[in-house]
Amino acid sequence: MTSLPPRAGRRCHNSVNPLHSTLYFSPDFAKELAGVGIEDPGAAYFAGRGAAMGAVGAGTIAATFYNFNPELIARHVPAVWQTAAPEVVLDARLRAVDATLRRLLGEETVASAEMVEAAGLALRAAEGCSRHARPLYSAHADLPVPEQPHVALWHAATLLREHRGDGHLAALLTAGLDPLEALVSHTATGKGMAPRWILATRGWRRADWDAAAQRLRGRGLLDEEGGLTEAGKQLREGIEADTDRLDLAPYEHLGAEGVERLTELGRGFLATAASAGAFPGDLAG
Repeated sequence: MTSLPPRAGRRCHNSVNPLHSTLYFSPDFAKELAGVGIEDPGAAYFAGRGAAMGAVGAGTIAATFYNFNPELIARHVPAVWQTAAPEVVLDARLRAVDATLRRLLGEETVASAEMVEAAGLALRAAEGCSRHARPLYSAHADLPVPEQPHVALWHAATLLREHRGDGHLAALLTAGLDPLEALVSHTATGKGMAPRWILATRGWRRADWDAAAQRLRGRGLLDEEGGLTEAGKQLREGIEADTDRLDLAPYEHLGAEGVERLTELGRGFLATAASAGAFPGDLAG
């Protein structure tokens, strides 16, 4: 049972998560990582998101990021830590957060009372997160909360995103989907990334994609045209419902009024960024 309206947690996540994920599409992120010697975009992403876990190996990144080809990860990890130690990467990441949000939201919004309020609400929600079986969330939860409200909001949004993401991986495992099957079936919903983008950024080959699609057809989840069967639709809907259920605690902790207000504030920040001419990639979620 929950005291929240249906899908309130998911709506709140969708309004706040772009403030987290925009960092990894930002030119400020690329600039700051290049400044500490990490110029390859793939290496920058693996280091930037994984640094909270310390100087881990390729296996840990593959396990926690889930849908990347381990061969791609191994090209960059653990070698990237010889270029820049995790604590150096984390400092560069926060500089990029500051620059990105100032650029997208403007100084007035960054310094606003609404920003302070949103950071407080998001941090309060994160108090309800749980650590068990959530490695990326737990690693980020060990980091100090930044002092500047807009950076603190990004930190809290990251905690909420990684908490949900860790739970989503549990749902995928329960559903019996391996990393590429998860990508193929998500794309088939019409809400996922295009295959060409996935193959270019996740390190898989077309033959890998085709083999995963064939496995899904064998389970009766994908039709011959590449669309989801009724069973496939039910499976994907079940994964999203399980993800919502596993991610309910922080929003229950915040309460219905707080969730509604944080959702409103998040949407307002996204509208501000859009009106200022932010590119779609800037607000990728």
